[in-house]
Amino acid sequence: MAKSFNQKLKLMYLMDKFMKDTDDEHGITIADMIAYLEANDIRAERKSLYDDVETLRSYGMDIVMEKKDKKAYYKLVSRNFELAELKLLVDSVQSAKFITSKKTEELIKKLESLSSKHQAVELQRQVYVLNRVKNPNEKIYLYVDMLHHAIHNDHKVAFKYTSWNLKKQLVPKHDGKVYRISPWALTWDDENYYLIGFDEEENKIKHFRVDKMLSLEELTEGRLGKDEFYGFDLATYSKKVFGMYVGEEQTVKLRVHNNLVGVIIDRFGTDINIIPDKDKEHFTVNVEVASSNQFLGWIIGLGDGVEIISPTELRDKMVSIADVLIGKYKK
Repeated sequence: MAKSFNQKLKLMYLMDKFMKDTDDEHGITIADMIAYLEANDIRAERKSLYDDVETLRSYGMDIVMEKKDKKAYYKLVSRNFELAELKLLVDSVQSAKFITSKKTEELIKKLESLSSKHQAVELQRQVYVLNRVKNPNEKIYLYVDMLHHAIHNDHKVAFKYTSWNLKKQLVPKHDGKVYRISPWALTWDDENYYLIGFDEEENKIKHFRVDKMLSLEELTEGRLGKDEFYGFDLATYSKKVFGMYVGEEQTVKLRVHNNLVGVIIDRFGTDINIIPDKDKEHFTVNVEVASSNQFLGWIIGLGDGVEIISPTELRDKMVSIADVLIGKYKK
C-alpha cells in the first residue's frame, strides 16, 4: 500500500488525538484512530497502530488500554498538568486584577489546551466570577517582560508615572516628569504588579505600580543602588509597607488581644516576639512598619483589640485621625 503524503505526520496526529480526546475517564478505540487519521489524509492499518501506540508509550506518554463492552479503549491517563493544577492556574488568572479581561480569556484558552476537551469543560466553569474588576491596561504584560529584561541586563529604565483624574483617565504626574529608576525586583501585592527600584534623584528605594507606568523604555546605563539592595528581603519589605503606600519606617509597639494573634502572625510572620501580658488576655509585640495612614487604617479596622503603645507621635496621629472622623460622623 502506497504511503500518503502526510504519512510522516502520523505519530504527531495520534499524539494530538490522545491529548485532545482522552483522559483517565475517556478513551478511544483503534477504529477511532483510523477514522481520525483518514480524515487528515493519513492511511493506517490496525496492526501498525498497535506499534504506534507502543512508540508513544516509549516516548513517555502514559497511555493505558481498558476493555469495556468487549471493546479496547486507549487513553492518556496523566499529563504534565493534572486537572486540579490547571484549575488552580485558571483561578489565579481569573482573580488577578492586573490581567485584562481580553488577556484572561486568551490565557484560559491556552490552559484549556493542556487538558482534554472533556476536562476543558470543567475549566470553563471556573471562569465565571461575577463583578471581578480587571485592569484595562493591555501593556502590563509587555512592561513586566521589559522590566525583567532590564533587571537581567543590569540596566536602568525610564518612564512617566500616572494617576487617575476625575474623568477616570490616567494622566502623567508632575507635568510628565520622566523617572529614571534602577529596577531590582518585581512583586505582586494586593492584586497589582509593583516595581521595586532605586531612585537616584531621591537616593532611596521606591516602588511603582506597573500598570500606572507610561512610555517605559530600557536604558543602556548600568543600575545604581547595589549597596542599598544588599541583603534586601522583598518579603520583609512587603510586610512593612501597607498597601504599598509610602510612610516613615519605624518600630511600633502594639498591645493586642489574644484572639487577634492569628491576624498579627498572618501579617508579620512567625519571627515576631510575642510577649504575654499580665492580664493573660493580651500580648505586646514590636513590629517594623512604614507608618502610613493605611497602616493606621488597618489598626482602626481591628477595633479595640489593638492599641498602639509607642511611639508617642504615632499615638498622637491616631488621636488626630479619630477626632477628624468623630467630627465627620457625630451629629
